[in-house]
Amino acid sequence: MRRVVVTGLGLVSPVGCGVETAWDNIIAGKSGASRIEHFDVSDLACKVAAVIPRVDGRAGGTPDMPGVFDPDAVMSARDRKRIDDFILYSITAADEAIADSGWQAQSTEQAERAGVILGSGIGGLQTTYDASILLHERGPRRISPFVIPSMLVNLSSGQVSMRHGLKGPNSAVATACATGAHAIGDAARIIACGDADMMVAGGGEASITRLGIGCFVACRAMTTGYNDEPEKASRPYDTGRDGFLMGEGAGVVILEDYESAKARGANIYAELVGYGLSGDAYHITSPAPEGEGGYRAMRMALKKSGLEPSDIGYVNAHGTSTPMGDELEVRAVERLVGDHAPHVKMSSTKSATGHLLGAAGAIEAIFSILALRDKMAPPTLNLDDPSVDTDVDLCPHKAVPFKGKAVMSNSFGFGGTNAALIFKQPE
Repeated sequence: MRRVVVTGLGLVSPVGCGVETAWDNIIAGKSGASRIEHFDVSDLACKVAAVIPRVDGRAGGTPDMPGVFDPDAVMSARDRKRIDDFILYSITAADEAIADSGWQAQSTEQAERAGVILGSGIGGLQTTYDASILLHERGPRRISPFVIPSMLVNLSSGQVSMRHGLKGPNSAVATACATGAHAIGDAARIIACGDADMMVAGGGEASITRLGIGCFVACRAMTTGYNDEPEKASRPYDTGRDGFLMGEGAGVVILEDYESAKARGANIYAELVGYGLSGDAYHITSPAPEGEGGYRAMRMALKKSGLEPSDIGYVNAHGTSTPMGDELEVRAVERLVGDHAPHVKMSSTKSATGHLLGAAGAIEAIFSILALRDKMAPPTLNLDDPSVDTDVDLCPHKAVPFKGKAVMSNSFGFGGTNAALIFKQPE
């Protein structure tokens, strides 16, 4: 099996667009949460979210504000009408990641050995909603032929492959909140098995819509108690948590065969050494008792990595700010690392970005890689009164340095699907 390394990163996030801008804000403890202003929330129980700051004024963004997303810089307004925002965000993150990697196909053969796996938990939710309303109010003749290509989860992969001429494996993942991590892990396996030399991998989501908020409130997963204090709404591990805060955006990494990356002199951020996945086989939304499913995914990733628990210095937790899941994940991590627990830093960057559903695993993998690069664990915001007693440092309020040559990123999703990724320092 070939070694797989990360050579490029791209981010569109509620705490800034662009990898270094977002990372600086995460480390500084800045929150991307705000009151929802771009659609009517008067009848919704949740009125807050972590919205992408945009030049069109969403979430109070202004053109001169650093890290603000400018759709016109990505593609024309005409072309944007033919895609959903989850595709737009994925394209933007992929553009940045590919540019960051410095990779370019030098031949048809290289293009045929470069592929894409991008996913989304929900896909084109706003497109689906708008088309449904249009069908109901004005009839089928008014429906655009671009509705289906805007809705489909795999169209982010398709659009990126066409934009960059990537003719290798082209696939998509839709495993709820584990999507981004599964996409990265599956892409790494393709390279490790020799079916490609380079893969664009990650996830995108744009589900901050009336339908998205309303549905997640209906299944009692979303915060409703902090509408007047948005920045306090996402509070993993805290006794005051009452559900997740929705976020939006995209995260993309460039994965390459180590020898190929080395030969072209690429900057290598990290090596992906462990990927674990499992199913709870328990409940559609609730995690298995004792976090058993998540534990098995972590255990598999650690075994694949060939590392010891003592090599793990930081864990980017799934930590969604839901009453049950947070504590179970802490116990599962404790079980995995054993006596090494007092030396492990673990935080939930969802406390700043909200929960980006299908994009979460990819964005958090990137934060984990940057944490490894800088040996700095991001903070868990709003952790004022921990509900769980643990020897693991949950990094309340402030970023803290850590030791260790590897980091782990966890992602767990509805349907009992789990993923864990382990990255180590490049050698």
